[in-house]
Amino acid sequence: MDASEAPAAESPQAAAILRIVRNRMAVDHLRAVIVRVTIDGKEVVTEAMGASMTGVPATEDMHFRNGAVAISYVATLLLQLVDENKVRLDDKLSTWLPDIPNADRVTLGQLAQMTSGYRDYVIGNDAFVQALLENPFRPFAVPDLLAYANLQTLWYKPGTNWNYAHTNYVLLGLALERITGQTMPVLMQERIFGPLKLRNTRDPGGTPVITPPVLHAFSSERRQALGIAAGTRFYEESTYWNPSWTLARGAVQYTTIHDMATSAEAIGSGRLLAPETHRLQIAPTLRGFGKPIEGCATCATLTDFYTYGIGIVLSGPWLLQNPLFSGQAGVMAYLPSRKIAVAVAVTFDEEAFDPSGAYCNSADDIFRAIGTYLAPEEAPPVRAPARERC
Repeated sequence: MDASEAPAAESPQAAAILRIVRNRMAVDHLRAVIVRVTIDGKEVVTEAMGASMTGVPATEDMHFRNGAVAISYVATLLLQLVDENKVRLDDKLSTWLPDIPNADRVTLGQLAQMTSGYRDYVIGNDAFVQALLENPFRPFAVPDLLAYANLQTLWYKPGTNWNYAHTNYVLLGLALERITGQTMPVLMQERIFGPLKLRNTRDPGGTPVITPPVLHAFSSERRQALGIAAGTRFYEESTYWNPSWTLARGAVQYTTIHDMATSAEAIGSGRLLAPETHRLQIAPTLRGFGKPIEGCATCATLTDFYTYGIGIVLSGPWLLQNPLFSGQAGVMAYLPSRKIAVAVAVTFDEEAFDPSGAYCNSADDIFRAIGTYLAPEEAPPVRAPARERC
């Protein structure tokens, strides 16, 4: 065959990307990496490295949880309704959820941009984290999650600051169901999965089920919650921990690397939205906005490294989501000017966890290295020192 027909894995670009992945696997102590890179929809490389379980190699068709990737789907559902003139971003949440505390002060757009002031029920909430880590198989219903959020007390006047809060998207999911009269699983299938042909992305209905083949995950993050001393080995399988705590019902999903790369390109290019609405979704209007508040673990000033759009993260010129939980991490990222899509999923060896059981999103390391190689003039920003992002 001639050079134009050579398999993608044999191209110089593919070889360089795989060298990056192998290096990061060693440096970050990764158990497995699945990566896919496309440019203008054409495959550059798709590869799985390492092991899912002992004696079971990782493969590119394996399923894994997509976490915050689904946030971009939920935001896109909202913006589709804006395109259809069914809602406005400045509509009050109380129009559909009048019984939610402070709903008359918070807009749909503020929920989507994380400027509502609602407290996160996860990060900085010791009671919730302890309950979660003591029994990671526990199913959480939406009322359970909102009970931990203290909805009666906002961190700040809505629209005047920024804080990451899972609470926002749980509430937004409830609002979307009321607005449309359809459940979130139906909305996802009809408006996101179907149009994008995401055949391997599903919500298992509040259960930890993942369709085989599965990329297995392992973790040491429960060490402190269980009172296990730092000098004692502790490393357990976390594949089937229940993820029902993470997002709105219908948005707690698993996926494959192909579907995640497709999502990066589709969300990043605005395939499902009107052009003006997509420009609004990815506009860096919040860059430089926000400030820390004492006691608020997620209140922050948004920077070039991390700025929130509408359900999408802006990092320099790149658009991304980067989930990290339950012993696995991932990234979907897109560079609009070059039409580069990067999808990465990783799991961790025991050495990746520090003495407290904490760990970093090494998929983010891999994405930033690949992005720098493919588009050095538009490289993703890197925070120094690198470990500060954990």
